[in-house]
Amino acid sequence: MHPRDQTIFALSSGRAPSAIAVVRVSGPQAGLVLTTLAGKLPVPRQASRRLLRDSASQPIDDAVVLWFPGPSSATGEDVAEFHVHGGRAVLSVLFAEVAVIPDIRAAEPGEFTRRAFENGKLDLTEAEGLDDLIHADTDRQRRQALRQLQGLLGNRARDWRERIIEASALIEAGIDFSDEGDVPAELRAPAIKAIEALHGEITKVLAAQGHSERLREGLVVAIAGQPNVGKSTLINQLARREVAIVSPHAGTTRDVIEVQLDLDGYPVTVIDTAGIRETDDPVEQEGVRRARARAEDADLVLWLVEGEQAVDPGAMRSLWKSGDSDRSEGSVWIVRNKIDLVAGGTRPSGEFGISARRGNGIPELVDALVKFASEFFGATEGAVVTRARQRDLLSRASESLRRSLDLVEDGEELAAEELRAAAYALGRLLGRVDVEDVLGAIFQKFCIGK
Repeated sequence: MHPRDQTIFALSSGRAPSAIAVVRVSGPQAGLVLTTLAGKLPVPRQASRRLLRDSASQPIDDAVVLWFPGPSSATGEDVAEFHVHGGRAVLSVLFAEVAVIPDIRAAEPGEFTRRAFENGKLDLTEAEGLDDLIHADTDRQRRQALRQLQGLLGNRARDWRERIIEASALIEAGIDFSDEGDVPAELRAPAIKAIEALHGEITKVLAAQGHSERLREGLVVAIAGQPNVGKSTLINQLARREVAIVSPHAGTTRDVIEVQLDLDGYPVTVIDTAGIRETDDPVEQEGVRRARARAEDADLVLWLVEGEQAVDPGAMRSLWKSGDSDRSEGSVWIVRNKIDLVAGGTRPSGEFGISARRGNGIPELVDALVKFASEFFGATEGAVVTRARQRDLLSRASESLRRSLDLVEDGEELAAEELRAAAYALGRLLGRVDVEDVLGAIFQKFCIGK
């Protein structure tokens, strides 16, 4: 039997031990699994309490079971669920009893969701939204993922594709009736109007997204500067726990330390880097190289200096990528540490003053980071595009629509071909045509049991 036709099972809840564990079974043998262990099928979609027994009729657990006959189930197949006590021994026996039934195997990561996709229960944008929801760390990521799961982009893409097909039908009808005098012109006018409207809508969506797809990965902030200026102390303050070793000796931090933060719902990764300086120590040299590489790719750099120390522009420029001349404007902040040791605690305008050890100025710095994140991500509440794959396919559809408008006066055949390309791009966006090459990359990131 082909693996896709086999029945699959997996633990679909948290790792054992737990109060309750949910074991899900999907496929043609799901009903047999349920009757073998629970005695008979319960009423569909109603929870039933059953004593589960093994092949020797010995009790396994007092459980709650549910039965979802296909196609009215999450995967579109027959689905059985066992809600058992979440001890390792209970799960071990249950898995062993399920596995011996013919044509049943353990599920692979994301296989339940992939079957739901293949059976038309959700499109690819909704599957991506589910993946994002599983991995959401902040409330803003959760809300964005939930909108995708509920069809925010998928519903619009289906509507766009249907309208493109309608416009294409008008164009191709004009080709069929090319010898009927003014008939092609009568068909072409409403087609052009529809194409112009579609192109305008998709272009508007693409233009409005800004950095919305970056909300999935989060903002990257690098703390950089020369050795022993308080970088590790600052990251400990931001994390509110000791994640980096703090020492008065220069060169203590030799590798990149990352901390994930939730700043007002915005996901932010803060990086503590090795002190930027010339050194003969090969291990510290590697740390400096890595620090420069991560700072180059960061969205924002906090350049730490000590007290009234002068800023070394040469050291700062060593972090910029070649040709990145605008990096210093807005994406690099000068942060003066140990201001509690400076008489009067003054600092130049546009710079931040903190005491990483005492916590002075940290709330103001965090507020500024939240504001920067808000401006960086833009208006993500109405974001439609959340992945580079989605943006690329929408851009292809938009370009094909534009070319069809340019070509329609010269020949309906060429315009019709561009409309087919636009519809094809939206079909790939939804996962309805030729997407086998991306399915593995998407679903392998899911957890087992989902």
